[in-house]
Amino acid sequence: MTISVLLVDDQALLRAGFRALLSRAKTLAVVGEAASGEEAVSQAVQLRPDVVLMDIRMPGMNGIDATRHILRRLPATKVIILTTFDTDENVFDALRAGASGFLTKEVDLAELRRAVEVVAAGEALLSPSVTRRVVERFAHRPRPAASLHALTTRESEVVRLVATGLSNDEIAAALVISPLTVKTHITRAITKLGVRDRVQLVILAYEHGLVSSSPTDT
Repeated sequence: MTISVLLVDDQALLRAGFRALLSRAKTLAVVGEAASGEEAVSQAVQLRPDVVLMDIRMPGMNGIDATRHILRRLPATKVIILTTFDTDENVFDALRAGASGFLTKEVDLAELRRAVEVVAAGEALLSPSVTRRVVERFAHRPRPAASLHALTTRESEVVRLVATGLSNDEIAAALVISPLTVKTHITRAITKLGVRDRVQLVILAYEHGLVSSSPTDT
């Protein structure tokens, strides 16, 4: 099965670079390009891509607003944010808008292909280190923790481990349970907390203090 991808970036050279990378992966196909947020929304509605690779900083409508508009109309479409990370302080807001994860613009073919395939399959793209750093850096607005009371002790434990960047297999090994059981706990937590996906589950965990930042994390 071929995964359709829409490229969104105001720099033609970067779009060309990503198109070249994607063309080398037999399972991925670029179905369109957009140079602005407005064009991204229009192209997405017309083409209905499986995955959108979305730049944040563009003239006119930015990538965050474009992500909101696209996901409101096409909830099955997944958005991956393209960022330079250290210089882009809007990544957190993009994840809050519903993006399934993010990539740096220096991504290589193997990482790009894996990222697109992961989010197309319905999973969130969570780097064990980079996503944690983003959440820790930008989640400065704590909310009342009442919603976390809906979780069981084991569900809270699983969510905490998810937020530290562990995969389902790693969580299963740590808790001595099966990966399927881990997935079930995550699914139930997502449903109880009313969040979109694994990324927003991580954000919520940090916002509510279920996981705290550590100066030793990199």
